[in-house]
Amino acid sequence: MLSGFTRQRLKPFTSIEKRQDLLVLAELLTTGQITPVIDRAYPLDEAADALRHVAAGHTRGKVVVTV
Repeated sequence: MLSGFTRQRLKPFTSIEKRQDLLVLAELLTTGQITPVIDRAYPLDEAADALRHVAAGHTRGKVVVTV
């Protein structure tokens, strides 16, 4: 909608996963060469608190809700 008001052409961002890329990523995770950064983990019954934490903009990694 904004493309008519700006000089830049706006396009929706889409991600295309390739099987080989996902296999390489899985291997890196399995071998420990890369690790996800987890900011906090919340139990399922505190999911509302987790969402408030994310909405406040205080996250420095992933927020995990454990089931």
